[in-house]
Formats: sequence, structure tokens, C-alpha cells
Amino acid sequence: MTGVIDYGAGNTASVMNALSDITKDIVKSSDPEVLSKCGRLILPGVGEASFAMKRLAECGITSLIKTCDVPLLGICLGMQIMGSFSEEGDTHCLGLTNTPVKRFDESKMTVPNMGWCKTKINNNCKLFQNLKNDQYFYFAHSYYMPVSEITTALCSTGTEFTAALRINNFYGVQFHPEKSGSAGIQILKNFMELC
Repeated sequence: MTGVIDYGAGNTASVMNALSDITKDIVKSSDPEVLSKCGRLILPGVGEASFAMKRLAECGITSLIKTCDVPLLGICLGMQIMGSFSEEGDTHCLGLTNTPVKRFDESKMTVPNMGWCKTKINNNCKLFQNLKNDQYFYFAHSYYMPVSEITTALCSTGTEFTAALRINNFYGVQFHPEKSGSAGIQILKNFMELC
């Protein structure tokens, strides 16, 4: 069973729709007890970092995520809040990594970064199996995680940033697989096959 964490993120319905094309073995829930029984979890994310962290705490999901030992995929804001701190609302995040989240410099690029961007895969992460190295994915974000040792794919639009990451059983993508056509569906399929 794949659990989609329901905490009010704006892309939850579109993630559920994309997943339903792959499997019917999915559940959307904000109940930690239900989510704790799932074999993998997805943390969607469209919204604002401080609101996201507040809602996760209110639902009692924060500790579930931090202690999760099954594959978990964070999407867009869901990936960003895996970091230590976000400049968006001066927010303390989940702290799964010490990497902070920063706002793009508007003097270097158009903000938000929105649209299709070429993504360079820089290791053999299983999330990118059966995809070419310079794959295009759909992005929509004003904040980013800098490239670091946990980066599994990167992108540059005036500023180089982490397009995907991995920390043990935690995976994150800055782009929206649910809006990235066949390449995005392949990402979700690859995630579903991790366990």
C-alpha cells in the first residue's frame, strides 16, 4: 500500500490521479496510524513552508516522517521541507538533512522558476531508471535547495539547484512528476518498485 500524506498540499489530487494510473493500492490520509501501515509514503507539496510544517504538526505526522523506515518521496515543497530551514517564512523544517532552502535571486533569473527544465542525473539513483540523463521535467518554485552530497539530479536556470535528492530511504524531487508526462509517470513507477 502506498500512502499519500494529506495535509492540505495543493497538488494532492493531481498526485492521486497520476498514481491511480499506476496502481489502485493507494490511500490518502492525514491519520498517522493509517500512514504507519503503508509500505511507502508520498509527501506532496504545493504551498508555503511554514503552513506545511504547521499542518504536519497539527495532524501529528511530523514524528512519523522523521522516524519513517519505508521509502518516502517528497515532491516540490515536500522535498524542500526535508531540509533544515527554509527562507520561506523563516521556517524550521524536518531536518532530515542539514541543507537549507533558499529563495532564488531575482537579479539572476525569473522567479518563480516555472516550466520545463532539463535535468542532469549525476548518479545511479533507482528513481531515474529507464530515463535519459538530460530529461525534461516540469518545475514551479521560488525556493530551492543548493546542490550538496545528497543531490541525485541537478538543474540550472541561472542558479544551479538540487532537482532530486536521496537521504537513505528518503527521496525528493523538486519537479512535479504528476505534471511531467511520461517521464514523471516513470519516476512514480520507479518509486513504487523500491520495495
